[in-house]
Amino acid sequence: MLALSRKKGEALIVNNNIEITVLEIKGEQVKLGINAPKEVPVYRKEVYIQIQDSNKEATNTDGLAALENLLK
Repeated sequence: MLALSRKKGEALIVNNNIEITVLEIKGEQVKLGINAPKEVPVYRKEVYIQIQDSNKEATNTDGLAALENLLK
């Protein structure tokens, strides 16, 4: 993991087309602005994990069996 220090108003560039800017710092909370192409999905980690878990659950064997029964 790369750890960088940034102050309010400073930014990072990722992969030449994603800019992450520190917008505000209040106590232990940091507000970030992310400028990325529309085709690049950006999620909070906890939301991303929920999406991944839902996708795994949807592809379980029981779900596939239910779908097969619907198609018969």
